Amino acid sequence: MPGKGLFLQNVVAVIWDFDRTLSPHYMQRPLFEEYGIDEGRFWAEVNALPAYYERAGIHVQRDTCYLGHLLSYVRYGRLPGLTNSKLRALGRSIEFFPGVPGLFDRLDGIVSEEAFRRGDLRLEHYVVSTGLAEMIRGSSIADRISGVWASEFIEEPAGPETDLRGTPGNGPISQIAGFLDNTTKTRALFEINKGVNVEASITVNDMIPEEERRVPFRNMIYVADGPSDIPSFSVMRKHGGLTYAVYAPDSPDQFAQVVRLQENGRVDAYGPADFQEGTETDMWLQLQVRRISQRIMADRKRALESRVGKEPSHLDGGDE
Repeated sequence: MPGKGLFLQNVVAVIWDFDRTLSPHYMQRPLFEEYGIDEGRFWAEVNALPAYYERAGIHVQRDTCYLGHLLSYVRYGRLPGLTNSKLRALGRSIEFFPGVPGLFDRLDGIVSEEAFRRGDLRLEHYVVSTGLAEMIRGSSIADRISGVWASEFIEEPAGPETDLRGTPGNGPISQIAGFLDNTTKTRALFEINKGVNVEASITVNDMIPEEERRVPFRNMIYVADGPSDIPSFSVMRKHGGLTYAVYAPDSPDQFAQVVRLQENGRVDAYGPADFQEGTETDMWLQLQVRRISQRIMADRKRALESRVGKEPSHLDGGDE
């Protein structure tokens, strides 16, 4: 029952993809503009890398091979002195679709209503992306996000016989620390579900009954933009979470794409990536956050009533 086990299960989680979901562009655009890199050429090179390396019998991951290519640009002086702190600073220039900060305020306002505040309900936003964690952490919405799952770099790797009790050195990024592709993004969903991000003693592989997990999938909403998110859409739908696909309002191709996602049972609904008050997407997200919050409170009430014995009452008309 809710509240019985490890966690109170009082969290509603909205989980966001980033590029072309919250932002109309790939987040690396400010990076390319800062260093005078032709963005189109960079991505064309990235798209050609799998076939290029295949000729040497090397298989590279299509979703994440751009990370190594960025490091090549650093190595060959096209991105000189690129550090994690520089990436974070450039994150301030990421552009968002209309209405993003205001939507966060409105959704937060729902769980702040008196009926839900009494139950200590909380809304948490997470970003799960194949993009760059440091740029997300530097963006204008960073203080609204409870956690980021994305790709990261090491600046100065530990060498042989390094004193690992010390602090890593600083400098230009030179090694991939970790990455997410469109399949491993599903691992992040289970980490949020189980509470790995808030309880260090729990791992994603631990066996935890659903009623004991911090954020049940039925309390989650996953928002993303297209077919690359099908693995995450599938996990959410399988386990009772809600899924929503967005499209650029001026793109007939993206609109057709999300329509197909719904027709194929991948998403519960879709709408434009316009998060201003009163838009279809704004209203759908507000409705679902409110419904989840109401259900949490109703489940808690039923659980309480099932545990508390009612005081016996006199029969009508009876005398002692």
